[in-house]
Amino acid sequence: MAKDKKNKNEIPEENIPEEAVTGEVVEEPAENPLEAQLASEKERFLRLAAEYDNYRKRSAKERESIFADVKSDTITQFLPVYDNLSRALANETADEAYKKGVEMIMTQFEEVLKKMGVEEIPAVGKPFDPTRHNAVMHIDDEAYGENEVVEEFAKGFIMGEKVIRFSVVKVAN
Repeated sequence: MAKDKKNKNEIPEENIPEEAVTGEVVEEPAENPLEAQLASEKERFLRLAAEYDNYRKRSAKERESIFADVKSDTITQFLPVYDNLSRALANETADEAYKKGVEMIMTQFEEVLKKMGVEEIPAVGKPFDPTRHNAVMHIDDEAYGENEVVEEFAKGFIMGEKVIRFSVVKVAN
C-alpha cells in the first residue's frame, strides 16, 4: 500500500497541464460567441482596409507610370519635327524674315520641351555612355580622347531618368 500512496502523489508528466509547468496563465478563447464574431469581423475589416490602401497606392503608381509612358511616346512623335526645324536652321537662306520665323518656332518648341521636363543629352566632347548614346561610327584619331564623342548625327533626349531617344554619335579611339 505504501507504494500505491507514493504512486498517487506522483503525477505523470503527461497529465500535468501546460500552465502548471510554465507558471504562465494561458488565455482561453472568449466564451461569448458574439465576442468571437466581433473579433473575427474586426480582423476582416482591418485586412480589407489594408488591402484597399495597397490597391489605392498601386493604382496611383500605375497611373503615374502610364502617364509618363504616354507623355514619352507623344514627345517621341514630335522629335522628327524638331529634327526638321534644326535642319532648316542649318541651311542658308537669303530670306531673313523666313529664317527669323523658323528660329522663333524652334525657340518655342524648345521651351515646350523644357516645360515638359525634356532635356537634350549632351554628346559632343563627352565620354561615350552606352546608356545614353548610340554609336554608329568609330574613328581612330589621336586628337581626341579615349571613347570621346566627336560628332552627333541626331540629338538625344531624356525626361527625368528615362531616355526618350538615344543620341546617334560618332566615337573616337
